Amino acid sequence: MGYLGFIFGSSTWTTTKHDVEVDLTTRYAPKRPIIRQPKPPSIPVPMEIVMTILESAYDDQEVVAYNALLKNAALVCKSWSNVAQKLLFRHVTLSTQTAYIAFQGAVDRTTARGRMLGDSVVRMKVVLDQKQPYRLSHRSFARAVSLCPNLYELGVALFGEGAPGLDIIGLPDESRMKRSVPSFDETTLAILRAGPQISALQFSNWSDNSDSLLQLLDVWPSLASLDISGTTPRLPNETVAPFPCALRELRTNFQASPSVEFMRWLLHNSRESLRVLDLARQPAPDMLDFLATEHGPTLESLALPTCGTHEGAVSVLKCTALRELKMESAWAAPMLLRGLPHGLQHLAFGVGADTALQHIVQAIKKSDELRVVTMQVWHGGERHPYLPNLRIACALKGVELRQTNDMPAFRVMTRGDPVPSASYPRTRSINNVLYMASRAMTKTSTTDI
Repeated sequence: MGYLGFIFGSSTWTTTKHDVEVDLTTRYAPKRPIIRQPKPPSIPVPMEIVMTILESAYDDQEVVAYNALLKNAALVCKSWSNVAQKLLFRHVTLSTQTAYIAFQGAVDRTTARGRMLGDSVVRMKVVLDQKQPYRLSHRSFARAVSLCPNLYELGVALFGEGAPGLDIIGLPDESRMKRSVPSFDETTLAILRAGPQISALQFSNWSDNSDSLLQLLDVWPSLASLDISGTTPRLPNETVAPFPCALRELRTNFQASPSVEFMRWLLHNSRESLRVLDLARQPAPDMLDFLATEHGPTLESLALPTCGTHEGAVSVLKCTALRELKMESAWAAPMLLRGLPHGLQHLAFGVGADTALQHIVQAIKKSDELRVVTMQVWHGGERHPYLPNLRIACALKGVELRQTNDMPAFRVMTRGDPVPSASYPRTRSINNVLYMASRAMTKTSTTDI
């Protein structure tokens, strides 16, 4: 009986059966040599594209989710980490001394990374709360501002400390305002003056201190946008020099209407510059008439809670250059709706069951400038008989129609960035994201060629 065997170490494998030799190497074609293709050169993604895409994902209603996205992007690679950290540091919020110490270490000007992060900060919000045990001090607040040379928008929330037994949640607004808080000392003010010259200030005062606002306004003669709320400000005396800034935007939300004298002092140098006026609380008739008479010819955007009286409509109609008019109430004087400015591009209003919507439909049909209509639909407004006519009129004229029944969403939709920035828009749609990414990619490809 034959046998089968393999011989290693020889160039020929043979099998023997009855002394017959068969050469196995001739039964199979030789293997072709493997030719490895050269690895194509890696083309790094330009950081401009990464920055554009991450920037465009920003949504001011989903800041927490956006920050989580940036934190994940920072883990991709070193290049992405730098871009993501820059974006994370564009908005900074400080409310405790612990947060300030960590921020101070991160933006240390003696290191390249610290300078990069400090230079990235463009918006800062600080909370100065006398009731917090480890509260952010005034001096630390000023130093934090001084570490950010490119800062253009600053938000300051000031909370006082009520007397024992009197600082009770649920008390009327006037009682809640009786909280003491010290004014800024001269050292703090000197540090602020030596820091960046910001363009936008948001000041929310929940204390009985009226001097703090005037102190901060005196620090920055560069202000173009001012947003003040809380305690109604007042002038210490009639001899105070007029506010020197020429404001472009003013937003107010006071517990009580300020005096005409205060507004005259505040807007003394803004007669030719004021373009945006946003009043969250309904002004007194004499106040609205003063503002419309003094600044109506230059105003381009006006926001009011309501305008349902004949006197109010007369005042608003003095604002002949308006491009944007916003009213939250479901009722507006028909006189106003019939006489809307011809150059109006954005109209925002509330809709209820009794809103004179037919006048708005006619205004849309006649206008060649209107671009956007934003509606806050109150209870019953969804059944308004003229609502289908309004939708048809907007469609025929190519006007974008936005609708919501959520007041916070309405306010977000109708409030723009206080200091418009080409590099940091407030919101962008996904189509704009893809468009800008493709533009950046095309530009890069063309440059490489």
